[in-house]
Amino acid sequence: MTQPWLDGLLQRIYPPTCVLCGAAGHAGLDLCEGCGADLPHNRCACPRCALPVSEDQGPGAPCGPCQRHPPPYAASHAAFRYEDPLPALVAGMKFRARFNLARLLGQCLALALLEQGAERPGLILPVPLHQRRLRERGYNQALEVAREVSSALDIPIDTGTCIRALHTSAQVGLDDRERRRNVRGAFAVLRPPTVRHVAILDDVVTTGSTVAELTRVLRAAGVERVDVWAVARTP
Repeated sequence: MTQPWLDGLLQRIYPPTCVLCGAAGHAGLDLCEGCGADLPHNRCACPRCALPVSEDQGPGAPCGPCQRHPPPYAASHAAFRYEDPLPALVAGMKFRARFNLARLLGQCLALALLEQGAERPGLILPVPLHQRRLRERGYNQALEVAREVSSALDIPIDTGTCIRALHTSAQVGLDDRERRRNVRGAFAVLRPPTVRHVAILDDVVTTGSTVAELTRVLRAAGVERVDVWAVARTP
């Protein structure tokens, strides 16, 4: 966590600039006030899986799928719906090593967690990448986002509890059943966490199959409560 005087100095040397339109940033973010307001904020969503829902459904009511088949995690929070311009921002962070976007999206997620009243976990666990994919990409985008959330909310990150034991194919293009099959057995716990409440952090949640599989592994290792935090949730 940087010192306030250093933050001020860096902002004078490198003032925040909107990543979408190039205007001056607002509130210390690389977003102007207008572009920030226009982002697809996920403020009306299922509290269990963060799926965007109609405002008519009422606050705090779980969506139909969660009522019929509750996921293994206790709650979910996503800062945005995965709609334009989020796909471009996430792709820039994930595939083009634009760490300024990881910083921005992490800051936005931290603000959304505060706004949504997310319960505070004992640690943040970024969804791990398999070593092969980590070598190919050079970094884990979920960890880069987690660094910003950890700094903003003063919650430790854990990268040693769980590993991705299987090198699975990409989830893109797979349906819900194929996604569940693809990640089955993908994660392993190296050592049981020492806290009862963990937040899994991922960049985008689509069907929830990856975070559900990781949740099951953590619950089997003794974690009492698992929440899911994500930058974006696919409608």
